[in-house]
Amino acid sequence: MAGYGALSEVYEWLIGDGKLTPAQAASAYCTDVVGPLPPGTRVLDCSCGTGQLAVGLAGLGLDVVAADASEGMVRRTEGLAGEQGVPLRTLRASWDQLPDRLEDSTFDLVFCVGNSLGHAEGAAGRLAALEAMARLLKPGGRLVLTSRNWELVRSAGSRVDVRDRLIRRNDRDAVVSYYWQIEQHWEQEHFLEIVVARIEPDREVRAVSERLSIWPYRYEDLVAQLRSVGLTARSTTFDPEADNYVVVAGRDQAR
Repeated sequence: MAGYGALSEVYEWLIGDGKLTPAQAASAYCTDVVGPLPPGTRVLDCSCGTGQLAVGLAGLGLDVVAADASEGMVRRTEGLAGEQGVPLRTLRASWDQLPDRLEDSTFDLVFCVGNSLGHAEGAAGRLAALEAMARLLKPGGRLVLTSRNWELVRSAGSRVDVRDRLIRRNDRDAVVSYYWQIEQHWEQEHFLEIVVARIEPDREVRAVSERLSIWPYRYEDLVAQLRSVGLTARSTTFDPEADNYVVVAGRDQAR
């Protein structure tokens, strides 16, 4: 389930222009999604990737733990925090390992963004991941989760998507392509292979690729699983015709 070994070194080519810097990433959530957060708010980013969001939140004075199952992603998050001069704690851990590494009911806010929940292994793995996140939230705390619209992904079938423009990062261009292997049934393991073909300074092309496992889910199934672990969807941007959505779920006070 870890994945993102090879892709961790080229992940900036997979980040949208509007969330490329720590400040942009934090602003996208702390302005539009959860509103301003007071200094000292305890936050867990449990799928931190290369750290833009976690480092951006730490830069706002929040008490941040950044976790990821990928060693490469954790390493890059640590490097970005050092570059930005902000303190945060990093942790290499999968979702199911988090309750053994962190204390229950200690976070005001948990982020699970970047469409990462689709990598949880099936309904049981997804439920275990959500249960871990719920355990770590304080009563009244909130989970912010982003997801692809897997209904749309599946309806398009197996295919290759090639971005229609060069993407420039760190003065270097790359072409990004996605190969989707869509299976017949929802509960089957699907696959996504991502290829980042960078144009090197000597004009040679170097391709980095990785094949990732995906277990898609319906929106209504996600909401039901959130409810089963004591989390209630407070707001959602789900639209059957939109590619992605954000759910903000609150932990029940009595849990």
